[in-house]
Amino acid sequence: MIRFRTRLFFALITLIIVVLIGLGLLLGQIFKNYYTNTFDTRIEKEANLIAADMMASGSPKSYSSDQIEEISSILDVRVTVTNEDGDILQDTGAIKEANNSLQKSAITEITDEWDVNDKKKRIVMAGSEIKYYWYPLYNANEQYEGLLILSTKIDALKNVTRQIWVVLSISLGISLVVIVLLGIRITTQYTRPIESATNVAIELAKGNYRARTYEDHLDETSMLSSSINILARNLQEMVSSQEMHQDRLTTLIENMGSALLLIDDRGYIVVTNRVFKEFFNISDADSYRKRYHEVISYQEVNKLVEEIFMTEQRIRRQLFLPHVIERRHYEVYGAPIIGHNNEWKGIVVVFHDITELKKLEQMRKDFVANVSHELKTPITSIKGFTETLLDGAMNDKKALESFLNIILKESDRLQSLIQDLLELSKIEKQGFELTVQKTDLVKIIAEVFPILENKADGKEIELSFQHPEQSFVEVDPYRLKQVIINLVSNALAYTPQNGFVNVILENSIDEVKIIVEDNGIGIEPEELPRIFERFYRVDKARSRNSGGTGLGLAIVKHLVEAHKGTIRVNSKPNVGTTFTVTLKKKHPTTKEV
Repeated sequence: MIRFRTRLFFALITLIIVVLIGLGLLLGQIFKNYYTNTFDTRIEKEANLIAADMMASGSPKSYSSDQIEEISSILDVRVTVTNEDGDILQDTGAIKEANNSLQKSAITEITDEWDVNDKKKRIVMAGSEIKYYWYPLYNANEQYEGLLILSTKIDALKNVTRQIWVVLSISLGISLVVIVLLGIRITTQYTRPIESATNVAIELAKGNYRARTYEDHLDETSMLSSSINILARNLQEMVSSQEMHQDRLTTLIENMGSALLLIDDRGYIVVTNRVFKEFFNISDADSYRKRYHEVISYQEVNKLVEEIFMTEQRIRRQLFLPHVIERRHYEVYGAPIIGHNNEWKGIVVVFHDITELKKLEQMRKDFVANVSHELKTPITSIKGFTETLLDGAMNDKKALESFLNIILKESDRLQSLIQDLLELSKIEKQGFELTVQKTDLVKIIAEVFPILENKADGKEIELSFQHPEQSFVEVDPYRLKQVIINLVSNALAYTPQNGFVNVILENSIDEVKIIVEDNGIGIEPEELPRIFERFYRVDKARSRNSGGTGLGLAIVKHLVEAHKGTIRVNSKPNVGTTFTVTLKKKHPTTKEV
C-alpha cells in the first residue's frame, strides 16, 4: 500500500511540476512580450514627440545640437538626425559599451534602406543588444527633409525579464512546496482508509474475520470502510454459524452409537466416524482418497454397497461380521443420496450394532426354554406319581408313602423355583430399594451358619468362618443373608464329600471383603462368563439333585450390585472355586437401582 501511495504522490507531483513549468514559461513569455511592447510603444511616442518638436522649429537643420544632447540625456537614447540625402546632420555619439563603427554602419544602413512600414531594428553588438527606431521628418508641405533615428541598449529589458523569471521561479517554487505538502496530506488522508481497507481485505482473505477498519470520515472512503466492516461482520457471522453447525454435525456424527460411512458418486470414501474407524480398524490416512472396497475387507458389505449403486434403492440387511476375537451382529442400512434435479451424490451406509439385542433375544428364548423345562420336570413327576396312585398304588401303604414323599419334594422344588423367580423379578424391578442400616457383618454371617452347618454335616464337609471381632458395614441385613446363603450353598453343592468350605471376612479402611472358597469340582474357564446367567448350571445333574433352581448366582449378582459392590470369581477345574464380594463400608446415598 505504501508503494501505491508513493506512486500516486510522485505522479501527482510530476503532473504539478509539469504544469508549473508550463505556466512559468507562459507567464514569463507574456510578461516579456508585455514589457517589450510597452518599451516599443514608449520609444515610438518619444520619437513622435521629438519629430513634432523638431518640425515645429522649422527643419532638422535648425534644431540645435544642445537640444539634441538634452533630449538624448533625458531619454537615455542616442539621437541621430539625417537630411533628405541621408547625410548625418546631428548625432549624440556612440552608446557606451558598444562598437561605434558598427553603430555607424547600422545608422548608414537604416538611412539608405529605411522602410516606412518597418520602423524598428535590433542589432547585437559585443554581447549587447541595441534597438533602433526611426521616424521620417516631413515639412508642412509633406516634403521629406530627413530621418530621426533613436537607438538605445535594451539591457534594462533583459534585467526586467530576468527579475520576472526570478519572481516567477520563487513564486512557483513556493507554490510547489505548498502543493507538495498539501499533496502529501491529501494522499495520506485519502489513501490511509484505502490502505486500512486493503489490510482488512487481506486479513479476511486469510480467514481472520475479526479484522475491522476505522470509520472516521463522512465521505466516499468512509463508505468503503463501512462496507468493508459490514462485509467482515457478515462473513464472521456466516463463518461462526457455519462452524457452529459443523461442530454440531461433527459432534453428532462422531458420538453416535452406530458406524457411519459416506461414499461419493465415484466410490471414494468421504466421511467416516469414530465407531466406523474402530470397527474396521482404520485411520483417517487409511481412508483418505480411497475407494470403499480398498478400505472395507468384508465382502458382504462391499456387495451391499454395489447393490445400492446398481439399484439406487434403499437396502436394510443384517450381517454377522467378525470383530477382533468375536463375531458381532450388525443391522446395515444403506440409502442413495439424491440431490436436486435427481443428481446422484453418492450413498450413506449406517451400521447398527445389535449384538446386545441379539444376546437379549437369545437370553429371553433361553429363559423361556429353561423356565418351561424347570417347571415341566416337577410337574411331570407330580402328575406321573399322582396318576400311579389313582390307578391303585395308593392301596400299597409303602408305595403310597414313597410316592407322597416324592410329590412333596417336587412340590418344594417347584415352590422354591417360583419363589426364586419372584425374588429375581422383584430385585430387577425398577425402583427396588434396600433397607440399609449399619450392621455387624460377623453377626449376620454367624446367624446363617447354623442353617448351613446342617447341610455341611450331611456331606461331611468342613465349614469354617474366619473373621475379625467386629466389622460394621451399611448394608441390608436380610439381602446380605441371601447372598451368604446362596454362595455357601453353591459351594457345599459342588464340593465332594470330606471337602472344605471356608468363609473369610477381611476388613480394610473403606471396604470389606467376603470370601467364600472351596475345593470342589471347579469351573471351566470358558464357562466363567456365564455362571451369573439365569438357569445356567456347570453340572446340570448335580445341580438338580441338590435341589438348585439355577437362579442363585443371578440373585447374588443383582443384590451385590444393588449394594454398589462387586463380585469376582476365580476357579480351576478339580481344584476349587473362590467367590469374592467387595462392599463399601459406607453405602452411597442413592438406594434406587
